[in-house]
Formats: sequence, structure tokens, C-alpha cells
Amino acid sequence: MPEPSTLTSLPVGGRDAWRADQDRTLAAMHSLEAALGAAAPGRESSWRAAVLATLVVLDEVTDDEFANSTNPDSLLSDIKRTQPRLRTRVRGLRTHYAHLRQTITSIRAELAKPDDDGTDFADVRQRLAWLLTALRHQRARESDLIYEAYYDAFNTELGVDDDHGQSLAQQTGRRPRRARSPQSLTKHPPAQSDDR
Repeated sequence: MPEPSTLTSLPVGGRDAWRADQDRTLAAMHSLEAALGAAAPGRESSWRAAVLATLVVLDEVTDDEFANSTNPDSLLSDIKRTQPRLRTRVRGLRTHYAHLRQTITSIRAELAKPDDDGTDFADVRQRLAWLLTALRHQRARESDLIYEAYYDAFNTELGVDDDHGQSLAQQTGRRPRRARSPQSLTKHPPAQSDDR
């Protein structure tokens, strides 16, 4: 039996689970940022304990989020199953997320070891700041992919309708401009408009 090539509807359960996962992960990221921002000199052990405690929470929620995103009824699984042209991007997102999970686990294990040499809090802050930036980038890429998949399937803006129930794309007959990667902008700069 051939696979369907388009999505039939936005899976509400998958969408709700995805949003709940995103909210929990964002809250854990904010807690980690707050712990990292606390003063460390002269109180390295308590700072380290607070950072480790928030990192444990981030580890747990990202583990749940990753597991949920691989469920057959998740939004990413639905996109992979029904949108062949987006399968590589789904696989790329999952691979990148797995690498982020490994980084979280590695830093968590490092901070859980006894602190005999003294924690280099500036280094820990830098590494975890990179991790948080990478998580934000991952979240944005995932949101963009989900939006693109469901926009393409239904040819409508998700939740952006005018008074007559038509999306902007339906009114104008045009698709929104796709975001370009920084690399593509240097190779092929966008055309300049005469409307200034």
C-alpha cells in the first residue's frame, strides 16, 4: 500500500504533546540560565550544585521530549511518514537533538563528579551557554519544519486568517517567502527591491 503524500489533518494530540514538551524544556532552560547567572566566586560549590540540579531537570525534560518526538503519533513522525521531501530534515533534526542530549548527559556527568580541582565556572557557563543556544536553534528549526509541512499540506497560514476565513496566502495567491540560510545569502544575495 503506498504511503500518503500529504497530511490529512493537523494531529491535535501530537500538537498538544509537542507544545507541552516545548513548554517544559523552555522552563528548564530558563531555570538553568538563572542558575548560571548567579554569582559563583567564593561560593563555587553551592553554585555548582544549583547548576547541576537545573541541568538534571533539563536532562530529564529533553529526554522526554526526544522520546515523544520519535513516537509514531508525533508531529515529526507524521511529517516523515507523509511528506517524503521533508524526511531528510526530520532525520537531521532528530540526529542533532540526539547530539544535544549526549552533550547534556556528558556535562551532567562531569558536574556530578567530586570537585577536587575547583570548578572553572567561566568554562561551565560558556559551555552551557553554547548548549542553550543550540537548543534554541533546534527548537526554531523544528518549529519552522512543522509550520512548513502543515502550510504546504493545507496551503494556509496556521492560525492567521482574515475576517472571511481566508489566509493571506489564499487572498494573494502567493506563498510566503522561505527563510534562507546564511550560506545561501552569501552565494546568492536576495534581489533588491526598488520600493524604498
